[in-house]
Amino acid sequence: MSDPILPSAAPAHAGAAPQEQAVKVRVRDVTVSYDGAMAIDSVNIDIPDKSVMSIIGPSGCGKSTFLRCLNRMNDTISGCSVTGDIRIDEEDVTARNVNPVMLRARVGMVFQEPNPFPKTVFENVAYGPKIHGLAATRAELEDIVETSLRRAGLWDEVKDGLHKPGTSLSGGQQQRLVIARAIAINPEIILMDEPCSALDPIATARIEELIDELRQNYCIVIVTHSMSQAARISQNTAFFDRGKLIETGTTEQIFTNPRDRRTHDYITGRYG
Repeated sequence: MSDPILPSAAPAHAGAAPQEQAVKVRVRDVTVSYDGAMAIDSVNIDIPDKSVMSIIGPSGCGKSTFLRCLNRMNDTISGCSVTGDIRIDEEDVTARNVNPVMLRARVGMVFQEPNPFPKTVFENVAYGPKIHGLAATRAELEDIVETSLRRAGLWDEVKDGLHKPGTSLSGGQQQRLVIARAIAINPEIILMDEPCSALDPIATARIEELIDELRQNYCIVIVTHSMSQAARISQNTAFFDRGKLIETGTTEQIFTNPRDRRTHDYITGRYG
């Protein structure tokens, strides 16, 4: 168990997580069931701020279900029951008096398939700030749009086509547009559910570079099926299997010296 695992997959630029990190999200005893069938069972995890946490594990293990707990997207699913305690900066976000819409402004989400609105590039990014009243004037709105597109690494590619449909962009550009849309409302956390699985290697590399830049300002939680991607971009990794959180730790520790045999077997390709 102490032999190095996949040394070539060690984080290239992510680096080991600092010894002491402020906890942004604290999850305790979270259980999710769909029509009585358990999907995840008693998950306990701390997610540090201003870093990337990768969620890995075989298909159907509960990765995406867990991710959707963090912004209460599971609330929208009929027959879904969520119990336990989820706190962001020690605030109980599962409390009845917490507005899920306002929560999702704090916790943005990027899905597997790029999903720009059927609007212009500009309107895609401006939509959230308009709804949440973040801009008092047109000039302020234009500034938010430009800043968000720059932070998403997309401004230079679209600045002369802001009024073209967002759907006219390439797949990789659409995903960066969606990320710009997410950060335009100044969230604290960004959730990503396999954001590169529909992209080619070049577009994937651009998104990974963007994630590495964004982690300086955001807590990022990413579900990924790619071991090498998790190793490249994350400082911390959590391994799920059959609805249970098996192990969590720094990415370096998980990939080189996992504590649990199931983690070892999954990472080395013997399982999952």
